[in-house]
Amino acid sequence: MTPEYLLRSLLLLIVALFSANASNWLYLAKLSSVGSISEEETCEKLKGLIQRQVQICKRNVEVMDSVRRGAQLAIDECQYQFRNRRWNCSTLDTLPVFGKVVTQGTREAAFVYAISSAGVAFAVTRACSSGELEKCGCDRSVHGVSPEGFQWSGCSDNIAYGVAFSQTFVDVRERSKGSSSSRALMNLHNNEAGRKAILNNMRVECKCHGVSGSCEVKTCWKAMPPFRKVGNVLKEKFDGATEVEQRKIGSTKVLVPKNSQFKPHTDEDLVYLDSSPDFCEHDMKNGVLGTTGRHCNKTSKAIDGCELMCCGRGFHTEEVEVVDRCSCKFHWCCYVKCKQCRKVVEMHTCR
Repeated sequence: MTPEYLLRSLLLLIVALFSANASNWLYLAKLSSVGSISEEETCEKLKGLIQRQVQICKRNVEVMDSVRRGAQLAIDECQYQFRNRRWNCSTLDTLPVFGKVVTQGTREAAFVYAISSAGVAFAVTRACSSGELEKCGCDRSVHGVSPEGFQWSGCSDNIAYGVAFSQTFVDVRERSKGSSSSRALMNLHNNEAGRKAILNNMRVECKCHGVSGSCEVKTCWKAMPPFRKVGNVLKEKFDGATEVEQRKIGSTKVLVPKNSQFKPHTDEDLVYLDSSPDFCEHDMKNGVLGTTGRHCNKTSKAIDGCELMCCGRGFHTEEVEVVDRCSCKFHWCCYVKCKQCRKVVEMHTCR
């Protein structure tokens, strides 16, 4: 091998590692709060940030607690959406938070990047609307009378500010000299797809005004969807994610479907570069915890069923006593009183 080839290979490896660790800022979710000490100390000591993110932090210390909440939102939603999958978004106390799974260009990494960028946009926007941040407030560009005849009023969510901050903070690692690498392009695309999941599902909420609850006058505002809706949308995009490869078109490097028979992906779709492991066996080298000890559903034929979840290894069955609320009655006015009932159920866990 020539020295030039070795140098080029080393540079490509550095770029790949640089992009692969772009989600390290998710470690903020491990903190109880951000910003309780001086700006300099706060930002310099935050684990997982690159220097450019530290600089953004110093200029926006008041926003960083929202970023922390966005990271926690993303982790919680990921774990909810994948609770019945072999890979269930389990986190570590080390970097990267999701283990080495996200350092590969898999569809799992695609989901993590999308839900994370969406989490920051959502949490920052929510902080704007609730008056927590001096730099932003409600979206005052939404005003006047709509074509439907209602009055725009109230506090419309300032999603433009939330999205802009997410682009600045989350995308900063990728927008570097390595931003034309396949992995950087993949991350940037999925980051934007996450934000699109909020933007494309904004809704109109209204309140009626008039005598005895009549709707003589209706005032409305624009609101973000619940974050669960965002998670549901991105989970669907995960299931239909497109495998891509880099191609040069003119002077521009772009991602195109690896299989030319597939239609091109849109800005809202998730894309990935590498096939996923089966997540069956414990493999800490690749950040895979395996499914041994996971609960499974004996009667299900889906991925949460014992046959698929346990990867054909079989499962243990034991009887456990559970306590449920039962015989609930509504009492006037206004509470519900329940009894506690004990029952024995079968619990199945993978070998």
